[in-house]
Amino acid sequence: MALVNCPECDKQISDKALMCPNCGFSVRNRCLAAFSYEYRSERELFGLPLVHIVYGLGVNPLTGRIRVAKGIIAIGNIAVGGLAIGGLSLGVVSFGGLALGLAAFGGMAIGLLLALGGMAVGFIAIGGGALGCYALGGGAWGTHALGGNVQDHQAVEFFKRFLGSWVERLQQKP
Repeated sequence: MALVNCPECDKQISDKALMCPNCGFSVRNRCLAAFSYEYRSERELFGLPLVHIVYGLGVNPLTGRIRVAKGIIAIGNIAVGGLAIGGLSLGVVSFGGLALGLAAFGGMAIGLLLALGGMAVGFIAIGGGALGCYALGGGAWGTHALGGNVQDHQAVEFFKRFLGSWVERLQQKP
């Protein structure tokens, strides 16, 4: 048995208690804590753990707060870090359902430099819907766009450097 602080009154209580004897706070959903996992490495860089993983419940059952993975490498429902992987991710390199970062990859990707996803917004955007200075997608909008709706010559030359002859096939009409 260990002592923990009550989330409500901050007095020490048993970690096995169902409610605080001081204030009556009910530690609701304590059983849900079994369905969650958190790992935080002891090594740190720039004040952040090298690796922080939060798996399972999006809410800490003891405090009722949203659980966020924050680290150089962050993995979780919500992840913030250098390399962020999660449902909602914010990082230098970001992978997720909604990914925000310098380079973002996901269902909805917003990247300052590169965005790749179902809907991509960035300087270079590649996706089903792409919005960017250089945009490639089914629907492409931007300064130099290449897609089902538009074919800019500069976009063809730009993407040909990276994707080779595959880009030329996009120009062919069925």
